[in-house]
Amino acid sequence: MAVYEDRYSDNRPGEENWKSRLYDIIFEADTPAGKNFDIVLIVSILLSVLAVMLDSVSSFRSAHGTFLYNVEWFFTILFTIEYALRLICVKSRARYATSLFGMVDLLAIIPTYLSLFLPGSQFLLVIRILRVLRIFRILKLVKYLNEAEMLIEALKASSRKITVFLFTVLTLVIILGSLMYLIEGEKNGFTSIPLSIYWAIVTLTTVGFGDLVPHTTLGRTLASVVMILGYSIIAVPTGIVTAEMSLASIDARERARPKITCEHCGNQNNDTDARFCKYCGTGL
Repeated sequence: MAVYEDRYSDNRPGEENWKSRLYDIIFEADTPAGKNFDIVLIVSILLSVLAVMLDSVSSFRSAHGTFLYNVEWFFTILFTIEYALRLICVKSRARYATSLFGMVDLLAIIPTYLSLFLPGSQFLLVIRILRVLRIFRILKLVKYLNEAEMLIEALKASSRKITVFLFTVLTLVIILGSLMYLIEGEKNGFTSIPLSIYWAIVTLTTVGFGDLVPHTTLGRTLASVVMILGYSIIAVPTGIVTAEMSLASIDARERARPKITCEHCGNQNNDTDARFCKYCGTGL
């Protein structure tokens, strides 16, 4: 599946034909050449990210620094050629360069060149791991796109409810943090209200770092209430999104059901077992 349709027409002779074939190899995964290209690309991405990670280990860098340096430049040149080929085989270079994958492709090669002038920036190359998203084209996971769209729609539909929920939680942690500041005070480590709010957030979300704990009986009682409250609060956004996903799933199944079109009014939403159009009443 192509990121977008931006190929040269196969009906044009000469230069456009080879650019169209190059487009099929680079952007499509429906041909053997396209699948092999994607596989080589993904393996190269993973190996390049592994090299960057190993280069951050001082002991490994001391023993194999030259090798890692050469490997990094090899992959950088390889990805530079690939990026140039992508720009060559599309009609709108600006459109590809400003697309999500285009920007990621560019960010995958810029850090190495920047490292010539800014030492240390090469470690930004871990952004290449984002390009492994192209594996969805190889594994033919297009059928899961509908589910992803359904999840996005559910999140959008529940955004207002979640916003209200987050505002409620924010108000709650401010109140709880302020109470803990009054109860424990600076002598027990709660030196400010912002720090106490941090404790309330950590406790309410059941993370519990343990770097800040109450010492008084009243403080521990309040902490116990916050911990129990945290379990009930965590379930709220999950329930909101789940409810919206259920509604979206019902709507998707309804849209996927076979329909009959009314020849009189053009309504396309009549059920297959309907005898009359639900809008104009004409017999089907």
